[in-house]
Amino acid sequence: MIARTRLLAISRAMSTSTRSPTCPLSQFSACEISDALIKLGSPNGGYIPDIHMLSPTSQVKICAPAYTVQMVLASDNSAPKLSSHFVDTAPQGSVIVVDAPPQTKNAVWGGLMTAGAQARGAVGVIISGRCRDLAEHRAADFPVFARGHSTVGQSPFVRPSGVNVTLTIHPKDAGDSSDAFASVTVTPGDWIVADEDGVVCVPVGMVDKVAELAKKGQEIDAKCMADIKAGKGIQASFKEHRGK
Repeated sequence: MIARTRLLAISRAMSTSTRSPTCPLSQFSACEISDALIKLGSPNGGYIPDIHMLSPTSQVKICAPAYTVQMVLASDNSAPKLSSHFVDTAPQGSVIVVDAPPQTKNAVWGGLMTAGAQARGAVGVIISGRCRDLAEHRAADFPVFARGHSTVGQSPFVRPSGVNVTLTIHPKDAGDSSDAFASVTVTPGDWIVADEDGVVCVPVGMVDKVAELAKKGQEIDAKCMADIKAGKGIQASFKEHRGK
């Protein structure tokens, strides 16, 4: 767990960034942002695979800075212990990103946590792991993205060990082959964009360049769509507007 002074600094930065009317990437879909990141050399387009929107049932979009939480197995006695519940220290305007041990089948997020997150002003939760109490999240209209759901909670399986720490989120069932999909690193304060297509992490230092490329891509795709609907054909439209 990082020092308290750094935690406060990150919290202030997150709160400041949410004062602007919109996220700097809010006009783009997760797909458009991944395309931009690929063009910038990202091996994975910032995409955190296998995580799906479970709440609410209507379309929703998250665009907010990450407040990260690392879960460990409850049997891990060497990992640090938190002095406060991780939801209680979530900054207003942040999206909570939770990374749980991949082999666990229990939930790491439930209805009471959603209530606490909403009271804190968090905008949603992204879980590399499972949640439970789906009806409560949906009744609260709170965005929950997760790999799946469960009926059992954290105890006695896992516990939180760190907040505002760098997470390395691996794809489900990732192998060691050179062709395996690359893991995603989420640093506190990175921008998270999540919608019905999936979850993308944008390093905070790349936001301006990503927005620039995503805007260009959006304009090119609009031209392609118009031509394709007019009957020009996909190959011809791509060649004219995408150059390939």
